[in-house]
Amino acid sequence: MCIEKMAEIARDLGILVDEDCPECLNAKLNADAITSKIQSIPDYKSTQLPLHGKIWKELTILEKEEFRLKNLGSEDIETYKAGLQEKKENLRKEQSSKNMSDAMTCFISAISSPGIERRYFLKWMRMNLDNLSREKLSGLRKQYKEKCKDAENKEAIKVIDEELSSSSLGTEHFFREMGQIYEASVSSPEQDLSRKQLQHLPQICAGLLLDGFPLELVDGDASNIPLTWVSDVLSQLNELVAPKNKILVVTVLGVQSTGKSTLLNTMFGVQFAVSSGRCTRGAFMLLIRINEDVKKVLDCDFMVIIDTEGLRSAELAQLDDSYEHDNELATLVVGLSDITIINIAMENSTQMKDILQIVVHSFLRMKEVGKKPKCQFVHQNVSDVSANENTLRERKLLLDQLNEMTHAAAKMEKKEKNKCFTDVMEYNPETGSWYIPGLWNGNPPMAPVNAGYSEAVYQFKKNITQILGNCESSANDILKFKEWMSSLWKAVKHENFIFSFRNSLVAEAYMRLCTEFNKWEWDFKESIYKWITYAETTISNLGTPASKSKIVDLKELILDLKSEVSTKLTKLEEELLEKLKNYFEQKDGHVHLVEQYKEDYANSAKSLRRDMQNSVYSQLTAAAEIKQGQTEVQKIKENHTKEIEKAVCALIDECRKKNIQMGDEELNQEFDKMWKETVKKLSFPNKCQQMSSPVSPTT
Repeated sequence: MCIEKMAEIARDLGILVDEDCPECLNAKLNADAITSKIQSIPDYKSTQLPLHGKIWKELTILEKEEFRLKNLGSEDIETYKAGLQEKKENLRKEQSSKNMSDAMTCFISAISSPGIERRYFLKWMRMNLDNLSREKLSGLRKQYKEKCKDAENKEAIKVIDEELSSSSLGTEHFFREMGQIYEASVSSPEQDLSRKQLQHLPQICAGLLLDGFPLELVDGDASNIPLTWVSDVLSQLNELVAPKNKILVVTVLGVQSTGKSTLLNTMFGVQFAVSSGRCTRGAFMLLIRINEDVKKVLDCDFMVIIDTEGLRSAELAQLDDSYEHDNELATLVVGLSDITIINIAMENSTQMKDILQIVVHSFLRMKEVGKKPKCQFVHQNVSDVSANENTLRERKLLLDQLNEMTHAAAKMEKKEKNKCFTDVMEYNPETGSWYIPGLWNGNPPMAPVNAGYSEAVYQFKKNITQILGNCESSANDILKFKEWMSSLWKAVKHENFIFSFRNSLVAEAYMRLCTEFNKWEWDFKESIYKWITYAETTISNLGTPASKSKIVDLKELILDLKSEVSTKLTKLEEELLEKLKNYFEQKDGHVHLVEQYKEDYANSAKSLRRDMQNSVYSQLTAAAEIKQGQTEVQKIKENHTKEIEKAVCALIDECRKKNIQMGDEELNQEFDKMWKETVKKLSFPNKCQQMSSPVSPTT
């Protein structure tokens, strides 16, 4: 017998059924009024929830482009930014021009009702939406798993993933729409009536946070934070709880379907959505009020728990920019956290390295802004209860991997001083790794719950509490958290902050770029070296029968050669920059992963041209000086030969005039005397040299 039939019998017997209370009945009517009109989820989202769809994603692209300027080209920066700002304003106007849908009018009215009825309403909404989504999603997930088995089905996987996203519908989509309605109203003039009518929305959402409902920080579909909406909700939350507003933040990261939400639910008794089979998208924060006993240990009033979506699989990383999305998400939530839980299921251990790459690089970035986060590794689905004692080798291997990746990440970021993982993170391999058995004893749904799971999670929770209690820095308050979130997200949106992370892919793409550029650089240099050989030969042959130049003056020839090489260098530089441009325009080879280095390589090409020009000019000058010296030596040689010949002829004439027969010895004496006098006349006088420093007298 089902529970609904049992409830009917209970009514007949006069037993009170809680669903018959007015608050529950009204909430159910409101929820049914919204969900009963849903026929096709994608169509419903486009008509009833239009603001957080295409328009919001376009706004996200414009916001990030405003910081990163990837498509700037040769356009003036200020003009380009002004154009982006105008497009953003037009999109906000488009949002404002749309009337609020019937579904959102009913939804906002329902969550504005008194506390108990509001909680009933959200529960009914979740149940109804789960029932609607489950049938459609289960079929798509089955197709998705089948396609993922074949690496050739990349496009099919992408299509199914998009269908999964468009066919998912939960309360978070209604809250996203509400956030966009609010942000659009805030962009309107202050006297606008709709703006005044919607000012109460952040307060409602802050009340829901206090009631234990999560707030979406990062929209996983758009990969963006509705900053105005979230900031105003946090401001209202601060007003509701002040002065008791000190918080500590705990975040969990891991791959898809590793039980992150279940772990948090078990640890803290919260209710992150896990029932519908939908994976968490983006990041959600949930508020837990700390009781007085624990408050003495933690020195805070609330604990903020952040649940994140699973970092994507390798297949999806090949399809889109999911690695950038992963990196943005990891960087943000790690930066917001006092302690980060890295969740690893044993069946996904092969993906562990990818997770750690993302996390390590994110931690390295946090070090840059003066934050050294704490880290705990949780290995799930471990069957051996004594795993912690038996895995010393595995823990050492894990630390070696962390050190290796930290070194690689530090090298990429030019921070080689960070040699070890512990230089970046507070992590102890002895106490920072936890092994938790699987949730089920056997295969669900018929398998019983594993009692060892709860016990292991409880021990882990005690450890987390102890670590947070030993924090040297006091807890932040809600307003500081809001300000830090805003500044951190702005930093994330800058291109130099978002390094496309998959380390293996980045290394491969960067190596390919280096190899190609080295080839282009060698071709550039080889062409110039060949030209230098030609130029030196031309200079050397000047004034000889072998000369092919019509120019006979050395200075004129050097000027002509410098002009010629300058033209050649300009042409080679343009060709090199064109090759670089074409390389970055290609779609394959993960070129976009090294987009941040494009300007560096363009500058290298320009620097190469300058260096080669200076080198060529120096070699031309040196060749000209050698040629000038050779010419002068040849002239001196010819002059000296003439003087010696003249002196010899004079000696012969003098001997003839004497009419005396001279012996060999006398002739030799006369010749030696003449030779010495002639050579003495031809000797070069020493040039005076200016001493650069005074000469000290020797003692």
